[in-house]
Amino acid sequence: MKLLTYDAEFTPQQFSDKTPYTIMFGPDRCGATNKVHFIFRHKNPKTGEIEEKHMNGTPQAKTDKLSNVYTLVVRPDNTFEVLVNDESVKKGSLLEDFTPAVNPPKMIDDPEDSKPEDWVDLAKISDPEAVKPNDWDESAPREILDEDATMPEDWLENEPKSIPDPEAVKPDDWDNEEDGDFTAPTIDNPKCADVSGCGPWTKPMKPNPDYKGKWKAPIIDNPAYKGVWKARQIENPAWFEDKQPSNMGQIGAIGFELWTMQNGILFDNVYIGDSEKDAKALRKEVWVAKYKIEKEKEKAAKPVDDKHDEAELTMFQKFKSQAIKLRERVVAFLFAVMENPADVIETTKEDPIAAGATALVAAYFVFTIVTVLSSLVSLVTGSGSKKAVALALGKASTDVDKKAEKEEEKEAAEEKDE
Repeated sequence: MKLLTYDAEFTPQQFSDKTPYTIMFGPDRCGATNKVHFIFRHKNPKTGEIEEKHMNGTPQAKTDKLSNVYTLVVRPDNTFEVLVNDESVKKGSLLEDFTPAVNPPKMIDDPEDSKPEDWVDLAKISDPEAVKPNDWDESAPREILDEDATMPEDWLENEPKSIPDPEAVKPDDWDNEEDGDFTAPTIDNPKCADVSGCGPWTKPMKPNPDYKGKWKAPIIDNPAYKGVWKARQIENPAWFEDKQPSNMGQIGAIGFELWTMQNGILFDNVYIGDSEKDAKALRKEVWVAKYKIEKEKEKAAKPVDDKHDEAELTMFQKFKSQAIKLRERVVAFLFAVMENPADVIETTKEDPIAAGATALVAAYFVFTIVTVLSSLVSLVTGSGSKKAVALALGKASTDVDKKAEKEEEKEAAEEKDE
């Protein structure tokens, strides 16, 4: 829900996503995003620019199909509180719990200051004077055979670790000609359960006391270390201080901005005022009784023996369910990018899986188009080549025929002379 900034010339027909607002508050569930938004627009008193301030640590929105009530309280002391279903889920300060902050820092890094070329900010270095000891053997293995180990007395060398299941029977529909000879599945040998082990015994490995690994010079403090370089601080030319961001100005109207793939989403009983007591009374009057009835109906409609949870679905049902969810997330991601192309990086961070799936689909279509175009080009150029070859062959054949005719005429003339 948006509390629109007062404009004497505003009409409801003009409302769009571009209409200036002062506060945006309410649930936002899109793909992997599930949060309660609280955003307010703040005017820079020095430049006149308006910037959105986003609440940090947003609580989660309700995802059930019941009536839920969302409440935002902004107090004159610059504190705020978010309640969901009459329960407090977020408290904070307008001056401390929003990004970017209302007031910019008073001091900033000097943009013209730069780190000197000879500044050393590496705190530790390898000791340049250290050398590998002569007796350091880098080839020694980490583990060696324990020559002192002996086979446990209860070790069963003649017993295999696994045996054919004695309770297994050949299925009635087993066909030896088609399925081959039936072999019972193997199970752990029960004789090995209470002993140290079964099968051939071999001596175990143990840590090599002579192992040292690859030699490395010890790390020492860098004598040239100067510390972490920091740019010198200067006064922020854009600094200002708004001590009362809670004075957000006059509200002219409210508007609901929605994008949904589901039916049956309703909004009613909107209260905007300056009394927390009245707001609480309205929640009790129009929501508490309604919510109680909805909960009772939901409980009554739910089967007592309903045990069809995710774990009991077949592999195909699970795959289908996940595919449908992924499709919804990809569609939501595409709409979010189309709505705010400039925020594509932030949208990708919110749901990287949907972003990756979208990229794969796009890559697939690009590859398909390129392949088709390449095939068409090859077909056109290939036909030309074949035609040229055919013409060349045709010419060669004609030349051969003419040569043969001349040979026949020559032979006939010689016969005539004779």
